[in-house]
Amino acid sequence: MHLASPEMKTRVGGCSVFCESVSVTEGDSVTLSADLTEIKDGISWKFGEIVIAEIKAGDNNISLHEDRADGRFTDRLKLDHTGSLTINNITITDSGLYQVINTDSKTKLKTVNITVYARLPVPDISRGSSQCSSSSSSNCSVLCSVMNVSHDVSLSWYKGKSLLSRIIASDLNIRLSLPLEVEYEDTNTYRCVINNPITNLTQHLNITQLCQPCSVFIHIVVICCAVVGSGIIVAVLLIFCIRKQTQTQTQQQADQAGEDEITYAETTFYERQTYKQSVLEDDVVYAGVMRR
Repeated sequence: MHLASPEMKTRVGGCSVFCESVSVTEGDSVTLSADLTEIKDGISWKFGEIVIAEIKAGDNNISLHEDRADGRFTDRLKLDHTGSLTINNITITDSGLYQVINTDSKTKLKTVNITVYARLPVPDISRGSSQCSSSSSSNCSVLCSVMNVSHDVSLSWYKGKSLLSRIIASDLNIRLSLPLEVEYEDTNTYRCVINNPITNLTQHLNITQLCQPCSVFIHIVVICCAVVGSGIIVAVLLIFCIRKQTQTQTQQQADQAGEDEITYAETTFYERQTYKQSVLEDDVVYAGVMRR
């Protein structure tokens, strides 16, 4: 939770009195103090000209008007009996002027200007246009980029503590990109930093991992291809051996099954008989012969 501090008072546009300026990150909570030791009269908190919370005089009853201001504060406001207003899960649209008003005298007791900044994305560092540096060049192109940034956001390259380059966003929801040229054998520390007026994020450049000459890159590719190719050959041979063994076992099983199905019959041999025609003499009849 972010607490507004009296030391942050400054003159800002839109204020008729000295304002307390508060900067906060989207999604955080902020508590605005009324700076009152006691509340004798009723007070109200206004967002612009709209009353969003109040403490009534006499009974000190607290009323929250979260349905006002287009309902943007629904379920996000809290007001205690000291007059301090808390805004939870603050959004970009909550930026603006907040005023504490004495409801009896209509006097402005305090004005707070809140500026809400979007959360910063983590910078992404990638290679430039070429996949690797040529063997004749020792330079490596890298690119630091962020997406969907708002105004007042800058992107910078640092070498150690020295600023090398910077670009500032001039519009909402745009992409920022910042190139850098380094030597792939450089041992210096490089970092890409994104920041707004209240916070920053850093991404370090790993030259060894990101920048390699083509010769090294090609060597790695060749090794990887050789390893993959060897694996494929071994796999093919293994499949061939398995299929060969399976076919052999299948043939053996088929042969065995054929032998089991043969039924042998018993063979009986008979002696061959010779038949002779027997002629009986008694059965012969002689016929007479006549001569003319």
